[in-house]
Amino acid sequence: MNHDLNLPLPGLAPDAPPPRLLLVDDQPANIHALHQAFLGSGWQMLMATQGAQAVALCRERRPDLVLLDLFLADLDGYAVCAQLKADPATRDIPVIFVTAYEDAQCEMRALEAGAVDFIVKPFHPGVVRARVRLHLSLKLQADQLRHQALVDGLTGVYNRRHFDERFQQEWRRAQREGSTLALLLADADHFKRFNDRHGHQAGDECLRRVAQQLHAGLRRPADLIARWGGEEFACILPCTTAEGALYLARALEEGVRALAIAHPDAPHGVMTISLGLAAASPKPGHDGAELFKRADAQLYRAKSLGRARACAEGFN
Repeated sequence: MNHDLNLPLPGLAPDAPPPRLLLVDDQPANIHALHQAFLGSGWQMLMATQGAQAVALCRERRPDLVLLDLFLADLDGYAVCAQLKADPATRDIPVIFVTAYEDAQCEMRALEAGAVDFIVKPFHPGVVRARVRLHLSLKLQADQLRHQALVDGLTGVYNRRHFDERFQQEWRRAQREGSTLALLLADADHFKRFNDRHGHQAGDECLRRVAQQLHAGLRRPADLIARWGGEEFACILPCTTAEGALYLARALEEGVRALAIAHPDAPHGVMTISLGLAAASPKPGHDGAELFKRADAQLYRAKSLGRARACAEGFN
C-alpha cells in the first residue's frame, strides 16, 4: 500500500473531492505503470494517449495535475504544455513531464514551456508520488491565494476583477460555440436610506445577506455572481436565453424579499432588489459592451417602474 498517498494533502479541506490526475502517454504500458504508482490512493485518474485528447480533457475535466510524456503521436509534449499555458482556463494546471529522454536541453525546454517538474523514465514510484504530492500542495496554496484575490472581502461573492475576467471568457466561449449568454444586473433598493437609518455596520450585514441569498439562488455551477460595486451585483448566465434569465431574476427578487430585512424607509417595508437583464448570441468581432448597456437600460426601467422587480427586453 502507498502509505504516503493516504496522508492528507496540506490545505485540502476534509470534504473536498480527491485530487484528479491526468496521465498522458501514447504507450498503454507507460500509462499502466503510472496508474500503478497511485493505486490505492483514492485519487481520480484520467488517461489520454494523444496530445489533442489531453488538451480537450484539461478543458472539460480540469485535472489538478498532468503527468505528460514528451513525445506523442499527434502533438509533442511541448506543444501540449504550451496550449495549456496559453488558455486562461487551464494555465494554472501544473504539468510534470515524464520521459525517457535524460537530456538537459529537453528538460530546459520543458521548463520554459511551463512545466513544473521533469521526471526521467524508468522512474521510482515513490519519487513520482512525492513530487506529485509536492506540486499538488503548492497548487492548493496558489489556488487559495488566487481565490482570496478574486473574492469581495465584505460579501464573500466574487469581486469586479474576477467578474470582468470571467465575462470575457464566457463571451469568447459563446462566440466559439454559437450559444447564448445572459447578463443580469441587480441593485439593492433605497440602500442609502437603509444606511442612513441603521448605520454602515448594519448596511454591511444587509449586503452580506443579500449577496449570499443571490449566490444561493443560482442554479448551475457555471453561473457566477459578483459584487459590481457599492450595493450593485452582476450575474453571468452562460447558455441562457432572456426568458430563462428573467425566470431566474424573478426568483432571485423573491428570495431577497423573503429575507424580510426590515427597511421602514422603503415602499415594501423590507429590503428588495431591482434587476435588469439582457441576452445575446455573441458574433465574431463584437465585444460585450452593448450587452452591458442593454442590461443597464433594463435595470433603469425596473427602477422607474417602482423597483422590486426584474425587467428584460420584450417582456412587461
